[in-house]
Amino acid sequence: MFSAKFRKSYCIGLSAILICLIIIGCSGTRMTVQEKAVPVKAVKVIQQEVTRTSEYAGQVQGKNEVKIQARVSGNIVEKMVSGGDIVKKGQPLFRIDSIQYESTLLSVQAQLVQAEANWENSRIDTERYQNLLNAAAIPEQRLTTQKATERQNEAIVASYQALVKKAQDDVNSTLVVSPVDGRIDVNDVGVGTYVQAGSTTLVTVGTLDPVFVQFSMSENEYLSLRQVSQNNIASPGWGEDVMITLSNGEVYPLRGKVTQADRSLANNSGTLTLKASFANPDEILIPGMFARVKIAGVPIKDAVLVPQRAVQQVLDKSLVMIVNAENQAEPRPVILGEKVGSYYLVKEGLTVNDTVVVEGLTKVKEGVALDVTIVTPEELELSVNS
Repeated sequence: MFSAKFRKSYCIGLSAILICLIIIGCSGTRMTVQEKAVPVKAVKVIQQEVTRTSEYAGQVQGKNEVKIQARVSGNIVEKMVSGGDIVKKGQPLFRIDSIQYESTLLSVQAQLVQAEANWENSRIDTERYQNLLNAAAIPEQRLTTQKATERQNEAIVASYQALVKKAQDDVNSTLVVSPVDGRIDVNDVGVGTYVQAGSTTLVTVGTLDPVFVQFSMSENEYLSLRQVSQNNIASPGWGEDVMITLSNGEVYPLRGKVTQADRSLANNSGTLTLKASFANPDEILIPGMFARVKIAGVPIKDAVLVPQRAVQQVLDKSLVMIVNAENQAEPRPVILGEKVGSYYLVKEGLTVNDTVVVEGLTKVKEGVALDVTIVTPEELELSVNS
């Protein structure tokens, strides 16, 4: 049997051996963890000139859309068109009962003839009184009174001439004609309808070539546009090449141009209203149609771009994971601008010398070693135009 002293020495030696083995094992594990890098894919931040394309919801409007109202009151006695007809400027559309207006015209014409006769008589009397005054046969006051009578009769004639003109205009206005070339809507009035002057809309007519596409942009979009352009809205440099996509997904073959911009923001929505003009020779576009409006913005030189997939949102901040000089993961806060295709515009936080992780982000933490595979935008199918 072993002595107690031997057993004590044996236990101490065994313990020392076990402690050494544990230390060696832990060190080997630590070295293994440190050496094991996380495989990721990364891409270089790019810097190039880009042109942002903005999209808006738009609606087609007639360029010269006119609500035709009656200038005289009365019943519609004749209708020369049907709803939806294409009409020419000056083409008759409706006729209003003209009997009362013709009677009024005849009455004031007769009164005018009588007034002209009175004026002529007073003119002759003035000449006669002038001769009598020259012969000292009448006092001067008599001639003065006669001249006043002549001027009064002349004014009466002018008054009746104005009444005749108004009566003639009323008669002419009983025939309602189109003020512009275009197409009329189907919401017209029928024969026998009583129309009120200045308030009853008989029909609406609008031109179909060209047409407007109206859309609105937000206040922030307007301010962003002004930051990169010294040109005013709807002036050369922006809105020269406007494309629209119709509700069926088809792109309208002709390009338009922004020609009008409102002077202020809409009170209820805070948006700026603009209109783009489009040629419409085949009358494909009709008022009321909806379309997606696409406008290429002002080019931005030396824009810094980062792939959208590289960006992480943490609360109200945007972060990207960059590969630092030690090949380790380093989070970097960034301030982003608008989307450009598959990218974000970067306002602050990145330079063209940075490399950002785009795949494997879920396994990456700050300070971890990375096994980086550099890929190109083409391999990731990234584009500034998509």
